[in-house]
Amino acid sequence: MTTMTIRLPERLRDDVQRLGKLEHKAVSDIVRESLRRHVAVQRFRAIRRKVLPFAEAQGLVTDEDVFKALS
Repeated sequence: MTTMTIRLPERLRDDVQRLGKLEHKAVSDIVRESLRRHVAVQRFRAIRRKVLPFAEAQGLVTDEDVFKALS
């Protein structure tokens, strides 16, 4: 694991520290978890953008369309 230094507005730092106390977690753990989620969402969105035109061409526009196709 490596170390990274980031700058946060004081209010955000205070919020994260407060959350850490409430959840009995280290600030580092909260920040790591938040970054993991953010990266995962961005990857999902990137894949979705690439796949969407192909799905639409097959008539898969809504979640319901996808569920019907998979059922």
